[in-house]
Amino acid sequence: MTGETDLKTLLSHMRPMLDPVPYVFCTFATKGPVELSEYEPVGLFQETEGTTAILPAERARELGLADAEWFRRITLTVHSSLEAVGLTAAVSAALAREGIPANVVAAYFHDHVFVPEEKAETALRVLRSLCEENADLA
Repeated sequence: MTGETDLKTLLSHMRPMLDPVPYVFCTFATKGPVELSEYEPVGLFQETEGTTAILPAERARELGLADAEWFRRITLTVHSSLEAVGLTAAVSAALAREGIPANVVAAYFHDHVFVPEEKAETALRVLRSLCEENADLA
């Protein structure tokens, strides 16, 4: 299955789900993905400056990093294609209108939106509203 590419279908079927676990974005100049795997990252990205890891806050605490800003993950449960156009832009724009920062990670099956913990419930309402608005148009 390659995933959905039609923007209206994606928006009307995205069914955002809020993960109860808080996450911390961390960077490590000397640790790589293998060394970080024991901390159960939900995301790793190798950059020139080091490895970025998205760690559960409790695991980040073990590394002395839980004082960083906490984020919550909202998963868009629709199976989006990696070639879909506009989903990230539409989601980011809806959240931006409400002053909510969004760090979007596109994985193979779903898109995941990380928002500041204190704005997570509002972000979830915004995305559910976006979904409902597009269901009326589909």
